[in-house]
Amino acid sequence: MDPVNIRDLERRAEAILDPSVFGYFAGGAADELTLNENVAAFARLRLRPRVLVDVSTVDTSTSVLGVRLAMPVVVAPVAYQRLVSPDGELAMARAAETAGSIFTLSTLATARPGEVTAGNRWMQVYVFRDRAITRALVDEAVEAGFRALVLTVDTPRGGRRERDRYTGFRLPADLLVPAIGERSMTIAQTLDLLDPSLTWTEFAKFVSASPLPVLVKGIHTAEDAMLAVEHGAAGVVVSNHGGRQLDGVAATIEMLPPIADALGGQTTLLLDGGIRRGTDVLKAVALGADAVMAGRAVLWGLACGGQAGAETALRILQEEIELGMALLGVTCLSQLSTAYVC
Repeated sequence: MDPVNIRDLERRAEAILDPSVFGYFAGGAADELTLNENVAAFARLRLRPRVLVDVSTVDTSTSVLGVRLAMPVVVAPVAYQRLVSPDGELAMARAAETAGSIFTLSTLATARPGEVTAGNRWMQVYVFRDRAITRALVDEAVEAGFRALVLTVDTPRGGRRERDRYTGFRLPADLLVPAIGERSMTIAQTLDLLDPSLTWTEFAKFVSASPLPVLVKGIHTAEDAMLAVEHGAAGVVVSNHGGRQLDGVAATIEMLPPIADALGGQTTLLLDGGIRRGTDVLKAVALGADAVMAGRAVLWGLACGGQAGAETALRILQEEIELGMALLGVTCLSQLSTAYVC
């Protein structure tokens, strides 16, 4: 039987993958409270449909940073994708292109930016202690035609991933991350390369030196969202790193409304974390997001069937978005507002 929803894909991925590999991608920090809240908080929100609206035609498309998308879903950066599929990031980028989405390549990808040529692409960036590593990564992304940088700022240190300790997860010795050199490294060694002293001053310098627009990912508060705009960010991504960093913080959908209110449409606003249904996407847009980032939801598809599996995950989300809009009584995303959510 073909998968019906994202949870089907997750269950199939769990059956296929080594338990420690599945646990690495599925798990979160500490007690995994935030990991679970990211999903549960969407479930607590209720939709408020309007009826007797002509929904014979429904348009799920939108634009983000000048790129037209078939739906308000961007494929989030996920590290080490060749752990779940031989073609890894290359297959994921092709799936995103087919779906009319944007693919975001992780700094900790198992493919170089120059290898990923399909579709519209963003480059996720960490700032390393050795700035030459960061510069080389950005330069290669620019040369390869990437359209934006997504600077992740919530990882001055790695979160406490206790599930990985229980399962004994280790990166295979032959798994290489080209951005940090042609040698195998543990996750702890990799994270130790990141610069924990990064400040807004450094962020502003990064933005001013960047030939591409820079979104800042890992924003939890309205205060930091405003600082991001003041320091030149082209977009803000509300994210708690999928519940993988500081456990006990709010779900991203709960963080979103005050951030959207503070920004007042000044900049592109995305939400990352907890997306499992097309209706989750609609709730986020109604509460102020221009689009969402989906990571695990699409990764489970990649694990189940490579490019075709990732395409299936994205198709499921788009079908759910289109149906959800029709049943809500809206024909385009711009009609959504807080009036549709309670």
